[in-house]
Amino acid sequence: MRWWDIEPVLALERELFPEDAWSAGMFWSELAHARGAGATRRYLVAERDGRVVGYGGLCAIDATGDIQTIATARDQWGTGLGARLLTELLSAATAFECREVLLEVRVDNLRAQRLYERFGFEPIGFRRGYYQPGNVDALVMRLVMRPTTESAEPSASAEPSASAEPSASPASPVHGTQGNPTHG
Repeated sequence: MRWWDIEPVLALERELFPEDAWSAGMFWSELAHARGAGATRRYLVAERDGRVVGYGGLCAIDATGDIQTIATARDQWGTGLGARLLTELLSAATAFECREVLLEVRVDNLRAQRLYERFGFEPIGFRRGYYQPGNVDALVMRLVMRPTTESAEPSASAEPSASAEPSASPASPVHGTQGNPTHG
């Protein structure tokens, strides 16, 4: 994600999360930590036909990753785009040498919870009233990354099954902040 992606991302954010959408300032603040040698963030967007159809972000500090946000346009639900975004974020967690990755998900968002479970995330607790102003609880989930001889990888397969996750297509590429096509 780059600065010019913020406006279309905000439009999608407001459509998907009208009560608790992030502000432009929140995205600007996150992107400020996504560049350079001391980067602690990885933000990416997915585009289809020139339109932003998904985005995600990861913060990594002290070997712990935290998926800050991940979303796909409603017309992309069921296409595997969410899984591709999550795969990219988990790859970033590996690059940041994270030992675990955490996330919060609305307790009423069963579709997202199933996606995270397919990737090996397990529930570890709740944050009461986390999503405001609706006062909706968050389920906290964690994926423990297991070390290998070369790097860390998720304890469960980072890619569910071939049938559950279609391969990335040129029609909906995922672009990030660090060296990916057109966005880096």
